Amino acid sequence: MQADPAGSPVLRASDADRERVGELLSAAVADGRLDPAEFDERLGAALAARTIGTLAPLVSDLVAVPGGHGALTPPRAEPPAELLTIKERHGMVRRDGRWTLPDRLAVRTAWCGVTLDLTRAVRSAPELVVDLRVRGGNVELVLAPGMGVDANELSVRHGFLAIDGDAIADVPETLHVRLVGRLRHGHLNVRRQAPPA
Repeated sequence: MQADPAGSPVLRASDADRERVGELLSAAVADGRLDPAEFDERLGAALAARTIGTLAPLVSDLVAVPGGHGALTPPRAEPPAELLTIKERHGMVRRDGRWTLPDRLAVRTAWCGVTLDLTRAVRSAPELVVDLRVRGGNVELVLAPGMGVDANELSVRHGFLAIDGDAIADVPETLHVRLVGRLRHGHLNVRRQAPPA
């Protein structure tokens, strides 16, 4: 991406302007409009931008420009946490819709039903580590196209793990989900959302 364009009006970009563009880029990579390499390139340019005129081209093919009239204002996601812990006993836990993924998600449950739907989640990093300490119950993990999963570091005893289907070959991986920890006397089902027709 270019440095500040010559001859553009010099309207200085604030930290909030750069953060907003970062959020829009994160949402675009999350729903497959940008690949990870292009996301990294645009995000680097956004962080280095000094003017609104430099920020605008970074998102002009995604949404209306930041600060412009009629700009789209998606719900503001909270900053990603390094660790999010879910604790529950003998109950139900469900995370779905638009939520910001942490770097590491710790699931500490006993005899619960847990649903983690990542299909509309905002990805803050290229990898999500799901650290399971689950005893009894069922865990369902729902992935969007472009999400890969690795369960090689997960120990399962007196239960089962089912990963439905393989990643779609022509969809670039935008999030790698790594399952670690242990599952005892429970079931873990990983299923993929079908890509849009």
